[in-house]
Amino acid sequence: MLKKLSREYLFSAILLVAVLLGGALGAVLGPKAAVLKPFGDLFLNLLFMIIVPMVFFGIASAIASMAEVQRLGKIIGSVALVFLATGLLAAGLGFAVAWAMNPTEGINYAALQSLVQVDAASSDKVKQIGFMGQIVNTFTVSDFPLAFSKAHILPLIVLAALVGLATTLVGEAAKPVADFLAAANLVMLKVVKIIMYYAPIGLGAYFANVVGELGTQILQGYLQTFLTYLILTGIYYFGFFTLYAYIAAGKEGVGVFWRHALEPSVTALATCSSAASIPINLVAAKAIGVPNDMVEMVIPLGANIHKDGSVFGGVLKIVFLFGLFGLDMSSFSTCLGIVGVAFLVGAVMGALPGGGMIGEMLIISVYGFSPEVLPIIAVISTIIDAPATLLNSTGNVVCSMLIARLVEGKDWLVKNYQKDSETEVVRL
Repeated sequence: MLKKLSREYLFSAILLVAVLLGGALGAVLGPKAAVLKPFGDLFLNLLFMIIVPMVFFGIASAIASMAEVQRLGKIIGSVALVFLATGLLAAGLGFAVAWAMNPTEGINYAALQSLVQVDAASSDKVKQIGFMGQIVNTFTVSDFPLAFSKAHILPLIVLAALVGLATTLVGEAAKPVADFLAAANLVMLKVVKIIMYYAPIGLGAYFANVVGELGTQILQGYLQTFLTYLILTGIYYFGFFTLYAYIAAGKEGVGVFWRHALEPSVTALATCSSAASIPINLVAAKAIGVPNDMVEMVIPLGANIHKDGSVFGGVLKIVFLFGLFGLDMSSFSTCLGIVGVAFLVGAVMGALPGGGMIGEMLIISVYGFSPEVLPIIAVISTIIDAPATLLNSTGNVVCSMLIARLVEGKDWLVKNYQKDSETEVVRL
């Protein structure tokens, strides 16, 4: 067991150590750490080189393989409603707490702007563009080749989704296309895995340069961001999960949920993997009394596309960049845009392997930040990994209760939990 847990945490631990060593080296060397910048740039360029094919094949192949879920009717509708509502609630809560705590307060963002290029016109666009204008500009481009650029991630996603949907609708005749998309996606993921072997060196060198220019201010920002995330985790895990269970089945639902929440929660924290938590979540949801046909669909699907903890992460990444570059978040349209983009980053991007990086590129492209800031927000993903997985994974168990409430009515727990509790020991 210990060996398994150590393997799960090993790479994240290596990345954290590399970043800390790089930061310490940068603090010692100061501006002289710029000599390490090419090693960081090499890592960035490798990521930028693979991001377009990874996004395209990942999304197209995922949608092309979804034909079997079309028959699920009412369950699908309930899943969509619950996942959308809870994701948006998470985005709104995350933004409110992040704005109130302001994790980048006190950081000299002028020094950062001298370190990475920031297009003044893009910064003005972030401040001034309305929500609907942002939607148009980020979902579409005026010419086909423009979609195949890391600067236009969302139009690329739209194109990939259309290709995947068309492949599904064509059916058997398009099976060779579906097989090609699936195989190409596996190849792209393997390429990313190979690139990531260089990540500790690349990230360490990059942060040596960043800290050399900024001093230790940015490390303070990460600490404040992590503390903000822990506060969000406590509020959402204990407060909102209890609320969701109450809405699903009243006081009885709250008691039943918390009696079965420990194992999914511990597994999520131990593995930092929503996928690895699926078997335990299936057992817990069935023991609670959620009907089997819903459990078998909601838990695996939720592990891919319903990640409220990642929504919080998306909010913090956007707010972190806004704070670093001194951008205004006071207008209603900007606030609404941040909530919407964070929902896409956390909930929609979570459906894809490597989706965290895709979400980070989406933030950069939507708001016009320089691609060189990618590692700055990528570190946030690493430091919030464990609590984010806790919310992502255990949240799907309580959401399965909400879906059962919508599909089977208010008495679903009475009808299902009594008989299921008789076999609970066997299941566990």
